Amino acid sequence: MKLKSLNHMGIVSSDLEKTRKFYLDFLGMIEVPRPDNFTFAGAWFRFGEAGDALHVIMGHDTTAPAGLPEQGKGKSGGMSTHFAFEVDDIAAFTKHAEAMGVPVVGGPYVRGLRATQLYLEDPDGYQVEIFERTSVVNS
Repeated sequence: MKLKSLNHMGIVSSDLEKTRKFYLDFLGMIEVPRPDNFTFAGAWFRFGEAGDALHVIMGHDTTAPAGLPEQGKGKSGGMSTHFAFEVDDIAAFTKHAEAMGVPVVGGPYVRGLRATQLYLEDPDGYQVEIFERTSVVNS
């Protein structure tokens, strides 16, 4: 069995408007409608040709309805809990982060011969990796 693509990631937000500004204005995603029967606050964002998605739920709405497992409050921190986006020009993206006042918390790092990575933090402290493929290793 093989994974075909990333369908979506879900995160918890403490401030939906700051979260919108980060994902719409800084990362250039688009906001898409959520199902009409959702009774909790949040937003859905899409990016890329495959329509990868990010689902955001407000922190005060993380209690699941009766019969469903608890979604839990908060999140795990650190660089091991993150999601990654590929870019064509990490140097330009680093300048973009600086110009937008988005804190760089790590990098850019050259990781082996395959990628250069930059770690940012969104308004809720989630680690966001930005990476550029730098070369392919022949095997």
